[in-house]
Amino acid sequence: MNQKLKNRIEAKDTSINALLKDQKFTIDYFQREYRWQEKHIKLLIEDLTTTFLKSYKQGDKRSEVANYQSYYLGPVVFSVNAENGKKSIIDGQQRITSITLLLIYLNHLQEESSQKVNISELIFSEKYGEKSFNMSDESRESCLKALFETGIYEREESDDETIGNIIERYENIDESFPEEIDDAALPFFIDWFVENVVIVEITAYSDENAYTIFETMNDRGLNLTPTEMLKGYILSKITDKKQRTEINEIWKEQIQLLHEYGENFDNNFFQAWFRGKYAVSIRPGKAGSENQDFELIGSRFHSWFKDNHKELFDLTTSDEFYTFFKNQFPFFVKWYLACYSAQWKFDKSLPHLRYIYTWGIAESLQEPLLLASVNYRDDDQTIKLKLDFVARYIEIFTVRRSVNSRKFGQTTIKYTMFNVVKLIRNNSREKLSKNLVKEVNQIPETWQGVHNLVLNQMNKRFIKHFLSRISSYIDNVVGKNTIYDTYHNPDGKHFEIEHIWANKFKEHRDEFDQENEFSGWRNSIGALILLPQGTNQSFNSDKYPSKLEHYIKENTYAQTLHPNYYVKNPNFLKSEIIKELGFKPHPEFKKLDIDNRIELVKNICEHIWSSDYFLTD
Repeated sequence: MNQKLKNRIEAKDTSINALLKDQKFTIDYFQREYRWQEKHIKLLIEDLTTTFLKSYKQGDKRSEVANYQSYYLGPVVFSVNAENGKKSIIDGQQRITSITLLLIYLNHLQEESSQKVNISELIFSEKYGEKSFNMSDESRESCLKALFETGIYEREESDDETIGNIIERYENIDESFPEEIDDAALPFFIDWFVENVVIVEITAYSDENAYTIFETMNDRGLNLTPTEMLKGYILSKITDKKQRTEINEIWKEQIQLLHEYGENFDNNFFQAWFRGKYAVSIRPGKAGSENQDFELIGSRFHSWFKDNHKELFDLTTSDEFYTFFKNQFPFFVKWYLACYSAQWKFDKSLPHLRYIYTWGIAESLQEPLLLASVNYRDDDQTIKLKLDFVARYIEIFTVRRSVNSRKFGQTTIKYTMFNVVKLIRNNSREKLSKNLVKEVNQIPETWQGVHNLVLNQMNKRFIKHFLSRISSYIDNVVGKNTIYDTYHNPDGKHFEIEHIWANKFKEHRDEFDQENEFSGWRNSIGALILLPQGTNQSFNSDKYPSKLEHYIKENTYAQTLHPNYYVKNPNFLKSEIIKELGFKPHPEFKKLDIDNRIELVKNICEHIWSSDYFLTD
């Protein structure tokens, strides 16, 4: 082996196009699992699309993309076998996998475009008539192939953690990709993504050198974090030694509390606190605009605080700094962590926090919204009421958007939500109620969208959330002590979406000529319920009369299909809410029955997500 080549290390800036085109590399054995979470992929999409939209203008020529602002994605480390030239990823496979998923998504998105960009060769290469993915791992092959060809992969029981994460992250890309990048902008974005996103490609020709680079890059060293720099500045403004020592101890205690929830919770907290309570500006959407409070807090909150504490915080003297951070810092840490805890585990005093954990908006918007109306002098009961109200507004917004097939990624809604942050900031309980009622009434999407709501591969997560809310709500109306988690995240058997009609077109030829029309009705929201895993599988191909006898043993929403449920059932029959909703039995299940059931769902939505909730004590 050439010793000189073995010891060589190369580093260069490269584009996604240059990195992936006609390349082939394996994933190193010790990092085969793909572990990116929802927040990671959504943040990547948010960063990429925001950076692109800062430069893009309608009317640009495609060639002008070369002058758009670049985006630095980070380094990747490869080891190249000096003898056979085979390449393996030592560091960066999480990002490369995510890039591949985004490329697959973009390739589907441009299917109907007249200006297609050839990006398929960045996803796979072809040799001797056989296609294989550029990043090879046999366990991923069938999943990636299905996503590339159809955008759909049906999970199998044998699928591992990586496959599950790949599918979920692909769905997250669809959920968060902004509507602003429409058919006209899409080819510009794809050009920008493959050419203007910068990666540092580091190549070593021995595993030993490659791993040394990997360890060096992942060694944190002694660099100060934004939180530590903020602390240093604040302590420098407190001149009394005793007070400075006290704030230092408080600081250590609060940061330790935040770190118990996660490594970056201190950064997340300061971003949420400063954005929610003090930011007054956000960068306009037009190309070339400069970053404002919202963006500066996200990137360098310590510097932003240093520049703005006099004007926005009214902090000038040593005593003012001392008093503020002695009292308000622990107070807002407490409620920030309370929000997180209520999202993670159902809390009946903060129910909507749990709902928006499943179906909320980007954390960069959601967390400031939650803290915005909380006042330092508020009592605990008032704060919980405010937090629950704001979380309810967020859920109403996301559910109404989803029912109408509208997205709500950060890029799409940030101006709307930032304006709400400023509107509700420091509100009293009464003023918050009025403002949220007004905001709900201004949401353009209505519950009429329920009539067109159809289950598909990309909205399964939403339909599960939607049916879990409906099922638990109807249970509660008739006196059953179930909660959202009973259906969405139970300790025991999980619930699955059940099609009331079996997938047998031939049995419905009396009402349908075309199979795709049948499929549309079968997948409509009026023809879906939730059933426990196993129960759903054991009779999902049965005819409706047979299924009906099983439904009578299940949750209330399923039971209401059966005529017997309307006999000698006082909690159900005497309920005024049930009467208003318009329940009726369905001894048979035809198109008209689905229509009736869709109208029922619409009525239920109007009850569950009514703005009257904001007027209650």
